[in-house]
Amino acid sequence: MDRDAEHAEHAEHADRADRADRAEHTGHAEDAERAELTRTLDAIGPRLRALRRERGLTLEALSQAAGISVSTLSRLESGKRRPTLELLIPLARTHRVALDQLVAAPVTGDARVHLKPRRRDGSILVPLTTYPGRVQVFKQVLAYREPKLVTHAGYEWLYVLAGELHLVIGERSLTLRPGEVAEFDTGEPHWFGPAEGEVVEILHLFGPHGDQAVVRTG
Repeated sequence: MDRDAEHAEHAEHADRADRADRAEHTGHAEDAERAELTRTLDAIGPRLRALRRERGLTLEALSQAAGISVSTLSRLESGKRRPTLELLIPLARTHRVALDQLVAAPVTGDARVHLKPRRRDGSILVPLTTYPGRVQVFKQVLAYREPKLVTHAGYEWLYVLAGELHLVIGERSLTLRPGEVAEFDTGEPHWFGPAEGEVVEILHLFGPHGDQAVVRTG
């Protein structure tokens, strides 16, 4: 065998070995993805059962509210029925939770809440809840901004944590200090921001459908 032919044969062997290695690596990656998908799907049933019980619902009550048969719900919770979007969407809507809360949850044993702050024009907003259609809770650090009255549907409840909050509702103007609370219908023209140009830190509850915070005393 001449030298050129020998080099060509070695190159061909090396190429075949490389293709085999890539195929093996791809196969392992696909197996890992399938295993992860299986674990995710298997976890949905127990999560649905826990959520239903947390809400104090029977299978019959949930069936009526979500429009899904009792037998299908039972099979979903026991893992005998694979979850689909057609089933999960009405369940998320009924429980008033985001769809991803049914599909994924924090790693077992990790009780930490992973918050995602949003920053805009020097202000920071941290959503503390992710339930669509219900009272939404935020922690906000507000930087100075030009006053501009707005109106929209809903009800707001503001609690000052640090700094001073300047609140305008219609023709009324208020200054709130740490520990003070204000609540109002957002159908009225309103604006709020830091007083005296300083930042202010607040806890902010917003009911998109006019829901109000319920305060109970012993």
